[in-house]
Amino acid sequence: MATNKSVLLPWIKKVSYVDSHTPSVGRQLQLALIQEATFVQMLRLERRRTERSGKQFMLVLISGEEFRAESGATLLNSVAAAISSCTRETDFLGWYERDATLGLLMTEIGQADTATINTIVQKLSLAIQNAVSLESFRRLTLIFRLFPQEIEKHHLKEDESFSFYPDLSRRHAVPKHAAPLKRAMDIVGSLIALLVFLPVIALIGLLVKLTSKGPILFCQKRIGQYGEEFTFLKFRTMYADNDPEIHREYVTRLIAGGGDLGNGKGIYKLINDPRITPLGRFLRRSSLDELPQFVNVLMGDMSLVGPRPPLLYEYERYQTWHKRRVLELKPGLTGLWQVEGRSRKTFDEMVRMDLRYANIRSLWVDLRILCQTPGAMFSGRGAC
Repeated sequence: MATNKSVLLPWIKKVSYVDSHTPSVGRQLQLALIQEATFVQMLRLERRRTERSGKQFMLVLISGEEFRAESGATLLNSVAAAISSCTRETDFLGWYERDATLGLLMTEIGQADTATINTIVQKLSLAIQNAVSLESFRRLTLIFRLFPQEIEKHHLKEDESFSFYPDLSRRHAVPKHAAPLKRAMDIVGSLIALLVFLPVIALIGLLVKLTSKGPILFCQKRIGQYGEEFTFLKFRTMYADNDPEIHREYVTRLIAGGGDLGNGKGIYKLINDPRITPLGRFLRRSSLDELPQFVNVLMGDMSLVGPRPPLLYEYERYQTWHKRRVLELKPGLTGLWQVEGRSRKTFDEMVRMDLRYANIRSLWVDLRILCQTPGAMFSGRGAC
């Protein structure tokens, strides 16, 4: 059997859309295929279903530069016919990326073992190979991926991480008419806050420097929207050169659903943390340690309202549905969790609150949360 690039790989390189001049027969065929936007939406819904039910499905991507060529309609017709001949009525074929990549959505294949996967791979590969010329087959790329699955660790760049999550990428982001207004509110709000709190910021900076050794600001890499890393700023509340393993172990057990975690009692934040300075405890309880994050908002890494940005090792331990809180929204300085729950909520409850905000978000919701934030800060409810 001839070999092409048919392989069970994690990622496929994205190809920018180019409007091709496909012959009329190709245009007729494209009408029979599910269009890109619809296919991506179907993938999104199927992925969310399987993340909850655990019932697996398979996504097959067939890509090739020849789909763009003048003869691409003939190749496309042959490939589509070959796939239709060996798949079920409940499988869906459409454009994953128009004129570049076909997508085959094979729903509910059960708990597929290695033998089942190999059978599907060989069946589809052989059907396509028999339907096209040997040279054309060698130029095609076939990639198979089972869901549910985790976004690959340590590969958070959009070209890699969102190859199988196109609905969460910028290319398929749902346009929000309020987005420019939200960004304008972020800029104006962060500028006003920095000016108003400038004396407080200077005083806290001085106290941090005088009460413990180390830098005034704590700079840390966090995960933002679309999985992009950014430098997260806050006042240092811990002793310098502390051991992060305490928090890493706590977060690992918490996300895994460890139940009663000693002093933590299953809540999101680690309390009675020996790494925190006396001044740091006050700053954390009042949330004044987060004032430097107005700089993050001004720079566009964060918004005034949104989910809290996780650490890389937190993100790596997320279940697939947890990751939506990061991928769908820009992280925020405050949010529903901060004003309604804070550390009184478990991790899963926090995630559900973030996802609820994603569904109801608007400028009015943001304004309501911002108005509730000072009360939550100074009451210290659930803070630690």
